[in-house]
Amino acid sequence: MRFNQKDKWPASSPDLNPLDYSIWSLLEADVNAEEHNSVESLKNAISEALERLSMEMINQAVDNWMKRLDAVIKAKGEHFE
Repeated sequence: MRFNQKDKWPASSPDLNPLDYSIWSLLEADVNAEEHNSVESLKNAISEALERLSMEMINQAVDNWMKRLDAVIKAKGEHFE
């Protein structure tokens, strides 16, 4: 495993957070598959979507982290996609 010093880490990079580059979009697509007429309906849909999210998908997002870190370093902290 490789660690970077905090002063070499991009200050604000959602490209490095598995939730931001993978999980949220999966949940959003699942939750928005149907219209919600109430906050309660939305809350239920979010809970159900979280339950359907497989460990395989979560593990895949985490496994891609080092590739994304390398891409950000290569791009010198700039956008790389």
